Amino acid sequence: MGTTAFFLTEREKYSPEKFLSDTIIAVFQSDHRLIFDNHKNIENGRFSSTTLNVLSHSYNSGENNHQFILYVKAKENKSVLFHDYEDLNLDPKQDLIRVGTIEEVFGAEEVIFQFVYEYLKLNQSDYFWVADYDWVYTWEDINKLHSMSYDSDWCYKNPKMMG
Repeated sequence: MGTTAFFLTEREKYSPEKFLSDTIIAVFQSDHRLIFDNHKNIENGRFSSTTLNVLSHSYNSGENNHQFILYVKAKENKSVLFHDYEDLNLDPKQDLIRVGTIEEVFGAEEVIFQFVYEYLKLNQSDYFWVADYDWVYTWEDINKLHSMSYDSDWCYKNPKMMG
């Protein structure tokens, strides 16, 4: 498995249903395609997670690197726990959780950028974090990057050092 990324959001405001709704809107606004088969992972009789595929092309295309898998998790799912406040210079009083896990960033940078831009436009207090790095992207960061020429290495660079 390669580089993973997450959306960080406040635990209290998160619901999988709202995240799914915002995902659909972000995919629509970014002119991509969404594959969702409503396969739910259930643990102890409760929703645990589901998987989406976001593509910039037809499903039958050979352009496999222009897509990403997005996992949507329940608030109670143990994998949403977040503890890296100090490393990312975030306030631990925010009680953030990791939602919207992107399985592999490499090769899908442009699709992810367009999706992140549209998602953060809807959720401006959330963050986007590429897990191998010690920074997060805010709505302000992504909006600024969106106004510049596209850089295919955007997600591997500290947004405070760009532009």
